[in-house]
Amino acid sequence: MTIANLYKLYAQHYLVDTDTRSIRENTLYFALKGANFNGNTFAQEALSKGALYSIVDEKDYATSDQIILVDNVLETLQQLASYHRNQLGLPIIALTGSNGKTTTKELIHSVLKKKFTTTATKGNLNNHIGVPLTLLSMTPKTEIGIVEMGANHPKEIAFLCQIAQPNFGYITNFGKAHLEGFGSLEGVIEAKSELYNYLKENNGIAFVNPKDAKQVEKTIELQTQEINFNQIKLLEVNPYVKVGLNKLQIQSHLIGTYNFTNIAAAITIGHYFKVSNANCKDALEKYIPENNRSQVIKSNENTIILDAYNANPTSMSAALESFSNLQAVNKLIILGDMFELGLDSEIEHQKIVEKLEQLNFTNCFLVGKLFMKTKSRFTKLNSTKELKELFTVHPPKNYSILIKGSRGMALEQIVALIP
Repeated sequence: MTIANLYKLYAQHYLVDTDTRSIRENTLYFALKGANFNGNTFAQEALSKGALYSIVDEKDYATSDQIILVDNVLETLQQLASYHRNQLGLPIIALTGSNGKTTTKELIHSVLKKKFTTTATKGNLNNHIGVPLTLLSMTPKTEIGIVEMGANHPKEIAFLCQIAQPNFGYITNFGKAHLEGFGSLEGVIEAKSELYNYLKENNGIAFVNPKDAKQVEKTIELQTQEINFNQIKLLEVNPYVKVGLNKLQIQSHLIGTYNFTNIAAAITIGHYFKVSNANCKDALEKYIPENNRSQVIKSNENTIILDAYNANPTSMSAALESFSNLQAVNKLIILGDMFELGLDSEIEHQKIVEKLEQLNFTNCFLVGKLFMKTKSRFTKLNSTKELKELFTVHPPKNYSILIKGSRGMALEQIVALIP
C-alpha cells in the first residue's frame, strides 16, 4: 500500500496508536518492535479493541483484510507523519537543547493556545517515534504545531527535521548532556545546530537568546527573532521566578534563575504570533510544572525542590547556583548520578563536588556509584535505596531541600520519606 493510500485511511479519523492498552475506536494501530516486545503479536488484539486497521511488517500476522503488511512499520509511521505534515501546511515550531526544552515547550504551548488551536509534544515524546506521533496527533483544526526534538547522537535532529519540516526553531542552550553519544561539548553544539542548518536551508526563522554567544554565532546567516531582555526582565527568584513585562509583573510557578530564559523565550514567541501581554501573563501564571521537573513541594516540616527528571553537568550546576541564592536558613542537597557522560563521567562528577564546596554547602548527600568515586567530604551512598533506609531512621526536619539527579536514579522516591 502506498503512503498516499494509507493516508486516506488515516484521514478518516486522524487517530494512530502504537499501544493496544490505549486503543480508541477507528485508530490505525502501528505494530512497532522494541528490544523486549513485538507489536506484530498484538495486531489482532488492536482490531478487537476497535482499531480500524493494524499495520504490521511480519507476514505471519497479516491474517485479515484489516491488517496491512508493510516492509517496515517504523519507517511507514515516519513517512505517514511527514506526508501529513505536508498536507497540513501549518507553522511548526521545533525545540531542542540540552536543558529545559520540555519546560520551554510547555510554556510556549501555554502562551500560544491563548490565541490559537495548538498541538504540542506530549511529555517528552521527542525521538524518532515521538515526533511522528506528535505530528499525527495534529488535525486540520490545528493552527500551530510545537514539536520537541531530543537527541543523544549526531544526525538525529537533522532526521527529525526532515520529518517535521519546521518553519521556526528555538534551541534552549548547549550543555554537557549525552556526552557519551556526542563525544564532547562541541559535538553537542554541532548536533543541536542541525536545527539551525535545516532552518537556514529552508528559509526558516530561529528564535535566539542574544546573551548566548554560541547561539548568536550559529545563527548569523539565518533570519532571527531575538529575545528582548530590555522588555522582559527578571525581577525576583525566591524561590519562584517573577518576571517584568513592560508594566506587567508575571509571578510564575517555576523555580531557578535558569527558568527566566525559558519564560522569556515563550513570551518572545508569543509576541511573534501576536499574543497580547495580558494573555502571556495569564498563561504563564497558570502554568504549574509537573513530572518531577522543578516542582516545589511543601511537606509538614520541610520545603522540597524536586528536579529529579533528568540531570547533566550544566543543569546540575545551574540548579546549585540557583539554590545557593535561595533565601533559606537550613539547606540540604541530595544529588544523584548523572548518566550518559561517557569518558568524562568521573571528572564531571568531581566538578560538581567542587561546585558544592565553592558555594559553601555543608549538608549534602551524594547518591550513586559515580558519585561514590569522587573525592568528597560529603555523605556518599551507593544507591537511592540506601538513602531511603537512612531517611527512614533519620528523616530531615526544617530544611529547604534540593533533590536532583538523572531519571534512572529515581530520587523522587525519597519525597515520601521526608516529613
